[in-house]
Amino acid sequence: MSTTALSFFISALGLGTMITVSSHHWILAWMGLEMNTLAIIPLMSQHHHPRAIEATIKYFLTQASASALILFASINNAWVTGEWDIMALTNPISVLVLTIAVAMKIGLAPFHFWLPEVLQGLDLTTGLILSTWQKLAPITLLFLTSHNMNLQLLLTLAIVSTLVGGWGGLNQTHLRKILAYSSIAHLGWMAAILTINPQLTLITLILYIIMTASLFLTFKLLSSTKISTLSTSWSKFTTLTSLAVLSLLSLGGLPPLSGFLPKWLIIQELSKQNGAMIATLMALSALLSLFFYLRLTYAMTLTMHPSTSNSSLSWRLMSKQTIVLPLTLIMSILLLPITPSLLTLIQ
Repeated sequence: MSTTALSFFISALGLGTMITVSSHHWILAWMGLEMNTLAIIPLMSQHHHPRAIEATIKYFLTQASASALILFASINNAWVTGEWDIMALTNPISVLVLTIAVAMKIGLAPFHFWLPEVLQGLDLTTGLILSTWQKLAPITLLFLTSHNMNLQLLLTLAIVSTLVGGWGGLNQTHLRKILAYSSIAHLGWMAAILTINPQLTLITLILYIIMTASLFLTFKLLSSTKISTLSTSWSKFTTLTSLAVLSLLSLGGLPPLSGFLPKWLIIQELSKQNGAMIATLMALSALLSLFFYLRLTYAMTLTMHPSTSNSSLSWRLMSKQTIVLPLTLIMSILLLPITPSLLTLIQ
């Protein structure tokens, strides 16, 4: 793909998200979502490979169905209430349909069926965009309508997502599928706290984007798409691998790393709202996700790729480094001390 075409599609991708995030009218929000979907499709299919084309078709069909449901929910709400304002979503049927539609768009279980297969067919750069930037616009719609959402429905989706995200990633050997199930599990944590404390959902989303971006960029630098290829990373990039291991453990929610922060605050908030049983179940489901994060940690640090060379370090050309990867790695590890400042923002 030429540089001009790539710049055009990336600009359209950003513009579509910005339109949805800044709009208060359902039609404008729907138009932004459509621009967002149509802009990423050429990026997904730029590698003329059968798996990429299959992933693009699956993504397009799922997103088109979800967009149709969003349009139906907004029209039905306008028919009943006479309001096109996003904040005025009060019709119960429209709220239910919108929740299902947004769950399909972001990959929230049980509407997650497309996410692992689509991510598996994409390269790591496009997968990074799909796992991070593409979540912003749909979650913004949930954030704006959170005061009218059904708490029991969202808690059910949250528990199912954390369980599916944990169980689904246990027997995977492909890194992109593991990150897809990790995304499903983290979306469950966001959905659990959405109606109770929406600001905490945004903090969880930001930290998830930082941690996921650091891992996608690390795997891209290592040129790794399977667990078996991670065994060469320690001899090639020792410092980077050490930080990536800490980022993996942070994604699993281990203290004193940054990923412990949102889980700790969400469990605390659910306990205050008489949801101790739900908080316990979600905390136990996080152990499932922690298991496959530890599998990746083991593959990166405690295994060695078979080699006939006597040298402990393999010869390599230095690849181009950017400031983004070190910054995301540091932020995904060292943000726990700023918890008091974050608490003042959400209270």
